[in-house]
Amino acid sequence: MRNRKTCFLTGVTFIALFALLTLLIMTIDVRPVGQNGTNIGFATFNTGFHALTGANMTLYTITDWLGLVPIFICMIFGGVGLLQLIKRKSLFKVDKDIIILGIYYIIVIMAYLIFEMIPINYRPIPIEGIMEASYPSSTTLLVLSVMPTLVEQAGRRLSDDVIRKLIAAFAVLFSLFMVIGRLISGVHWFTDIVGSVLLSIGLYYLYKGCVLSCRKEA
Repeated sequence: MRNRKTCFLTGVTFIALFALLTLLIMTIDVRPVGQNGTNIGFATFNTGFHALTGANMTLYTITDWLGLVPIFICMIFGGVGLLQLIKRKSLFKVDKDIIILGIYYIIVIMAYLIFEMIPINYRPIPIEGIMEASYPSSTTLLVLSVMPTLVEQAGRRLSDDVIRKLIAAFAVLFSLFMVIGRLISGVHWFTDIVGSVLLSIGLYYLYKGCVLSCRKEA
């Protein structure tokens, strides 16, 4: 009971912090220093950090392609759910945590689409000549939302402790590389990455709280 409540509280807290950061980005030190004079919040800090890192398109390309890894993981769990549905011949007989996971992935995608339609700011540099929405970093959001679920699902479904530890180590190292890579590649403002970290942590803990509630009922 305590773990479930802690997860929900942590999730709500980080979602609130993300909402607060979004509001601050829209109100503090907002200046037209982005592409084509678009407004950027925390302009002094963001532009200063971007000037420090510059743009590394090779690193951007690498992290962009590696963004397919969490998508592949989503497909794996989608396949698990589909196989259970075919074998058990009823959606209600599919493992509840897999159903919750599917809903969670849909929510993550919806969060990405919302900020694509309502851009808070734009990338520091154009991508192939096109201005793209920058906040929050979609790749960072996807990685940090999906990789923890890989560890969580592996911990529940695999019995081999060595394999579980290897998966956990891979998830941590991969996530660190992707977050740092997106940060120093120069295709995002610093606050884009922070926003994604806050939002993904919040969403994950809400997902985990739902899974714990489901297991409690079972």
